[in-house]
Amino acid sequence: MRIKKILLATILTVSSLISFATDYCIATTVLNVRTGEGAEYSISFTLQKGEEVEVLSKNGNWYRIKYLGESGYVNSKYLKYSRTISDTGLHMPQQIVLYLLKGVFISFALFIVFFFFRKTRDKKLLKTVTELYRGIKSERDLVLKLLKSGMPAHVIFHDLYVKKHKGDFSQIDLVIVTNVGIIVFEVKDYSGWIFGSGNQSQWTQVLAYGKQKYRFYNPIMQNNKHVTELRKQLVQFGNIPFFSIVVFYGNCVLKEINFVPNGTFLVKSERVLDVVKIILKENKSVHYNNNVVEVFQVLKEAVINGGIIENQIRHKENIKDMLGKHRIFD
Repeated sequence: MRIKKILLATILTVSSLISFATDYCIATTVLNVRTGEGAEYSISFTLQKGEEVEVLSKNGNWYRIKYLGESGYVNSKYLKYSRTISDTGLHMPQQIVLYLLKGVFISFALFIVFFFFRKTRDKKLLKTVTELYRGIKSERDLVLKLLKSGMPAHVIFHDLYVKKHKGDFSQIDLVIVTNVGIIVFEVKDYSGWIFGSGNQSQWTQVLAYGKQKYRFYNPIMQNNKHVTELRKQLVQFGNIPFFSIVVFYGNCVLKEINFVPNGTFLVKSERVLDVVKIILKENKSVHYNNNVVEVFQVLKEAVINGGIIENQIRHKENIKDMLGKHRIFD
């Protein structure tokens, strides 16, 4: 709402700056000046033939004019163009500044208009895959990246809850079905330096130039578990290759990472499309043996599961119970 108000104020300011010239006209006959645009309005005052008036605005055949400090409306067919005054009353340096300000305001207005256009367009595009409230902002940004790169909407699945054998769920951020296999994404938002190894259960986040250190679960192992759960759902399609991509958003640096398994990729968000292209280019096409419909059905069901509030609550409770931090008393 605040941006819309700024945009309106900008447009009004630009409109006032654009008009540097004033037109003047002469009455061709005795002319009644009325209080509104139309003969039905009352007469405010009368012009004599040959009197010159300043034109304030134009609306079809009716002009709003000013004469000796008074203003009103007249029919333009009784006026004859006289002259145009372009002098703004400003010195040349002031005029240059005014023109520059006009350019700045116009540029700002265009930027705001483009901003709203792009925002509306992105929302419409995003809704071809997911809802605006599903997942975190970084996940939705990744969905948009894939869509804008030309990835078809029907092969992208966001915020999946894959049901495990005990009735629990494995939550997966993003999955895409490609002609070389299935790519599973895990999205992370971190800042600072990231240290870790593919065979270690805990990784380290370092902040404040080493003064603060935090541990978090190895995202490679985390996403590999997601792949395992998906494979269980698609056991009849054992020949389908799976690829794991861990995408890091935020102002982080992958400082020292090693032992990354084959088929697994770690990437900053700005290069994620490069990794997808590498996977698509360097791997052979696979045949889903006319079972791709069943693959899509499994993934669609997982997306539906993720939209059910009860499943979300249950998943959070399971994660809390698994971590067991509520059972620590120090």
